[in-house]
Amino acid sequence: MSLFTGPMHRHLDGHKDLTLTAEVNRSIDPDVIYIPLVNGNAPCAPCVKVGDDVKVGTKVAERNDHFYLPLFSSVSGTVTGIEKRMTSGLTMADHLVIQNDHKHTVEKPFAPLDYEKASWEELQAFCKNAGMLGLGGAGFPTYVKYADPKNVEQLIINAVECEPYLTADYKNIEANMDLLKTGVLAFWKLAKAKKACVAIKEDKVKQIAALKQTFEGTGVEIRIVPNVYPMGWERTLVYEVTGRRYDKLPIQAGCIVNNATTAIAFGNALTNGMPITHKYVTVSGDGVGHPQNVYVPVGTTAHDIIDACGGYTADDVYLIAGGPMMGRTITKDTFSIAPQNNGLTVLINKPEDEVACLRCGRCTESCPAGLEPVQIAAAAKGRDLEALNKLHTMDCIECGLCSYVCPSKIAVTENVRTGKRLIMMQMKKAGAKK
Repeated sequence: MSLFTGPMHRHLDGHKDLTLTAEVNRSIDPDVIYIPLVNGNAPCAPCVKVGDDVKVGTKVAERNDHFYLPLFSSVSGTVTGIEKRMTSGLTMADHLVIQNDHKHTVEKPFAPLDYEKASWEELQAFCKNAGMLGLGGAGFPTYVKYADPKNVEQLIINAVECEPYLTADYKNIEANMDLLKTGVLAFWKLAKAKKACVAIKEDKVKQIAALKQTFEGTGVEIRIVPNVYPMGWERTLVYEVTGRRYDKLPIQAGCIVNNATTAIAFGNALTNGMPITHKYVTVSGDGVGHPQNVYVPVGTTAHDIIDACGGYTADDVYLIAGGPMMGRTITKDTFSIAPQNNGLTVLINKPEDEVACLRCGRCTESCPAGLEPVQIAAAAKGRDLEALNKLHTMDCIECGLCSYVCPSKIAVTENVRTGKRLIMMQMKKAGAKK
């Protein structure tokens, strides 16, 4: 960690006005969906075969290694195959292909559950079998966070959504305040925490008022946090709420953190007996015709979504899975929306000339993880694995601030990503030798 750091965050022009007040597009109903058979780096085995008929809510696959996670169909129709396709994380994975019959026939895979009457064990099992996962971007199975909640002081529901352009969480909360309340209170019971709060940025005045009204009398605090980036990162948020730092996981600071969209999904499962089948996704940027939020079946391709939003406004654009800071630029729009995907940002390519590093130190001052990005980038270019490890390269969260503040227009974040890949390759080789 650098000895000389600045505020380690920054106020950004979020461009959220492009989609914040626009009506959500709920009309997208693709002919074919492609459900990624992967969770994190772990494959998910299909539970159905080619020719099988499925409904909205049918369990179609499951991860069953050291973690369990079921996946469910988002449309009714027929399974037509398994295809190897690029994911939004820039990796190749099998995808379950389902031909949509457009009948929207629903099959509830489990019964609703009254979280107030349920035992802790029943509620935790429900969370596991309902396929709850981190919908803020990580996709981690949610029940694992609550498997053994000891000494939990604070449950934090993250409604910050600090990534520029993205407003999907905001629109989801706006439409599903009651489900959010149910999910938060159920998570609070699971966490066995002394306190619970919903954290939201100070500029969301209208939603802050609605949240305070919704949670009045429950004991859940509406915690207003500064409008800076990356306030939504767990480490930054935990420090803002508790004043505590931690090494690996929030539980080390006595906290459990879940995204607001995950809480809504949990509330929906408990109330309506339905798993995660659809997603709110922000489609924004100057490279798309009609920026808006869409509500689409999981497995809908980026191509179908962009087409429904007015198509591209230029021939040369960047298509980013996620927001412009932490998202990944993808060259083809054939990838499909996974449960954890929140946005598609489309920006017209405006090339900027890169110049030599000025040694100004802005990247180090801005790094929320307290790293030295320019040193890591140099080590990556030199393939110096010893230096990369000493510089704690794997602690980088790829927030993009170092590239954003760089006056030399150097792609610092991408260089750090290269360093992380080198370390992971080294670890993979070491593991293969054992």
